[in-house]
Amino acid sequence: MNTVRRTLRGVWMSVGFLAAVGLSCGVAGAADKTKVDAATKQVEQGAKQMGHGEVVPGVKQTAKGIGNTVVEGAKFSGENIKEFFKKNFGG
Repeated sequence: MNTVRRTLRGVWMSVGFLAAVGLSCGVAGAADKTKVDAATKQVEQGAKQMGHGEVVPGVKQTAKGIGNTVVEGAKFSGENIKEFFKKNFGG
């Protein structure tokens, strides 16, 4: 049980970090944000499955969601950073 809690804590910390980075750099296109939100919901669904006793499918769903959240969050953050530098430094 402690392993699951530590894993979920790490997941939510990662999601929170990516959200903070994304929001601090400005607003990007809605399509990119939608992909990040969808990946985050995938993590939530996996966590809910684990909470309902469906551990194996829940872990699988959560792991996929974490991977998707990292990938889409990195893309989203990259676009935000790119826009930030274009706006502020004309590049």
